[in-house]
Amino acid sequence: MDRHVNAPMSAEDAKSLKAGDYVYITGTIYTARDAAHKRMQEALDRGEELPLEMKNNLIYYMGPSPAREGRPIGSAGPTTASRMDKYAPALLDLGLIGMIGKGKRSQAVKDAIVRNGAVYFAAVGGAGALLSKSIQSSEVIAYEDLGTEAIRRLTVKDFPVIVVIDAEGNNLYETATAAYCKE
Repeated sequence: MDRHVNAPMSAEDAKSLKAGDYVYITGTIYTARDAAHKRMQEALDRGEELPLEMKNNLIYYMGPSPAREGRPIGSAGPTTASRMDKYAPALLDLGLIGMIGKGKRSQAVKDAIVRNGAVYFAAVGGAGALLSKSIQSSEVIAYEDLGTEAIRRLTVKDFPVIVVIDAEGNNLYETATAAYCKE
């Protein structure tokens, strides 16, 4: 089923999405990869505020290439989500409503998704140039010294993703494999 959602995303929208849905996101999402997640965890450990509000926001696991002239961003493909698995449950418990990446997630992340009514989306790996066309603006908001791993605020229009793990814990990677193996 094709769905269109706005970001930040409401809890109701997150809970209405089902594994396998094609979703087009419009609004504001944030980027953060390994180094930014590590810094956010260190800030939490020190009792400090994070550089962005987690409540109802989406984090895209992506580090862009440099922008070509006239474009807000370069190639913007997803990175492997499992590298953020040790940090994701804490962010989900703070209200993060969704994550965008590629690949499987740990059981702890799946449990946190269900516990918080969140969602995990996959963006198509290898399609970074195509995905960048949905990005209208990009601004570094934290950890500029990390270069491509800095936290960015992106404005997106119809950014294409697929629901992999929905708020009920249904996992497209598991159901699709099971369906394939039956044939």
